[in-house]
Formats: sequence, structure tokens, C-alpha cells
Amino acid sequence: MAPDCTPFERQLIEGCRKGSPQHQEMFYKHFYGFAMAIALRYHPARQDAGSVVNDSFMKVFDRIGRYSFDETFKGWLRRIVVNTALDHYRKRVKQSYSTDPDHLDSQAVLIEDAVISQLTAEDILKLLEHLPDHYRMVFNLYEIEGYSHEEIARQLNLSVSSSRVYLVRAKEKLARLVKRYFPNHDERFYP
Repeated sequence: MAPDCTPFERQLIEGCRKGSPQHQEMFYKHFYGFAMAIALRYHPARQDAGSVVNDSFMKVFDRIGRYSFDETFKGWLRRIVVNTALDHYRKRVKQSYSTDPDHLDSQAVLIEDAVISQLTAEDILKLLEHLPDHYRMVFNLYEIEGYSHEEIARQLNLSVSSSRVYLVRAKEKLARLVKRYFPNHDERFYP
């Protein structure tokens, strides 16, 4: 049994492996919130996140026969949702103009790690909604998912240096957002 699966979840997985539409519907409803929370980190617009979730579940139903109960199920599902979110991002980038990170405005003050580390997860998620897509993608992959810059560069078809620049710029923009939305952050974080 997967280390993080309840008996009910295992039953859902087994039903989906057999192609049962009833189990697929229950599976979708059961894991929807988990998948949506991940998708919203990458695509804050609910409609875009919903597309990521739906595409992710299609991939899950297609690949669930390959899932090994030796690994955590939620970890397996998380990878599918993250990769699907990245697929959507790559499609969007191909359709729109992409800014060269070397020419971006860099007037922001670097954020102090102590400030970001003291924000709640909810605070950070709200701030992430204000980042440009490419900054948000790199920030999520590096800071939240734990990818290296080399892995991010491969996933997003960037150079490693661009990945590093996007991360720095994301943190700079977050610093400005913290000052804007949490004007008393100095009092809040430095007693």
C-alpha cells in the first residue's frame, strides 16, 4: 500500500485502474482540492488552473496503471500536476512575446530572507499571484518544489543564467509587494 493512501483512496486507485467511470468521478472529486491548490500556485487565474487540473486528471487516468504503490501517491500526483502546469506555461510562452531577462528593469531592493520566511503560506500565495508568469514558475519550482536551476532551465527551455535571473527578479518583485501590501513589515518581523 502507498505510504500516504487511505483504504478508500486505494479503492479509488484500483477502480480507476479498471477504468470504472464511477471511481474516476469519485477520484476526481476526492483529489480535486489537492490538485487545484498546486495548479493555482502556477496559474492564479482559476480558469487556467482548472484547465491544468482537468488535463492532469486525464493524464492520471491514462497513466494510473503505471503507478507503483511503493511511492507516495500524492507525490506522484503532484509531479503530474506540476508538469502539466509547466506544459500549459510553455504553450502560453510560445504564443506570446517573451521578455529577455537581461533587459528587465532592476530597480528593486533585494528582499531580506527574514521577511519572506516570516510570511504565512497564505500571504506568499497571494503575493505570488502578482508575479509575471515566468517569475512565478521559476520561484515555485526552485523555492517550493526544490528543483535546481539546471532542472528548471530544462523544464522551461531557458538558460541556467535566465533561471537564476528570474528567481532574483521574483524575489525583488516580492520585496516590493511586501512593502506595498505589508507596509508595517518591519514592526511585524523585527520585534
